[in-house]
Amino acid sequence: MPKSTVKKSRLFRDFSMLDPKRLGKNYLKNIHNVRLDFCEDNELSWGWLELLIWLYDTEFFTIDYVSENYGINKKNLSDRMIYPMVQRGYLYKHFDRLTPSDTAEEHIFRDETKYNYRVRYAITQKARMTVQRFYNSLES
Repeated sequence: MPKSTVKKSRLFRDFSMLDPKRLGKNYLKNIHNVRLDFCEDNELSWGWLELLIWLYDTEFFTIDYVSENYGINKKNLSDRMIYPMVQRGYLYKHFDRLTPSDTAEEHIFRDETKYNYRVRYAITQKARMTVQRFYNSLES
């Protein structure tokens, strides 16, 4: 790749901005400052906000699914994130433990019974609006 040509008048500057026509969207340029202000204003930790952003497109999920795919220890996830976020109103139990039916057909074709059924969580409207506010603050 050839070196870019820079005018001699810019030779002693600390930085030089690229022409905006050569760039695409650059929403994450100010993510550090926006994150600090946003998390402080909304009394959220960065870890919680990251998890909400990651979960934003899910309808519901289990702790096992998040642990495997998000890359966090299951115990830490449940103790430090899921349960406190349920208490603060960012997550709720979409399907509780005893939700599955007791019909014989369902038990034949599923590995989960009502006794080993994993709780399905979902993010609340409050959490979705929080993520949207964060995205909007990145764009401005």
